[in-house]
Amino acid sequence: MSTPGAGIDWKGLMQAGLHGLGMQPAEFWRLTPVELKIMLGREGLVPPLTRARLAELAAAFPDVRKDQDDGGYRNDAGAASGT
Repeated sequence: MSTPGAGIDWKGLMQAGLHGLGMQPAEFWRLTPVELKIMLGREGLVPPLTRARLAELAAAFPDVRKDQDDGGYRNDAGAASGT
């Protein structure tokens, strides 16, 4: 469908939906991405999220704690002290 990081391959998706599946444009645009993947038989191509993959994602995109100094909103000021 598209190369990772290259955005959405609209031309390829539209060709698959309109020509490959014989859909009308209005039908195509009403579909959700999940519905289109199922219709194209691609729902099984993405493996389930494993603990190892979750750990990779957590390392790549760590949670960042925002303080009042950087404009973040913190509502847990009493959480550590139990108040």
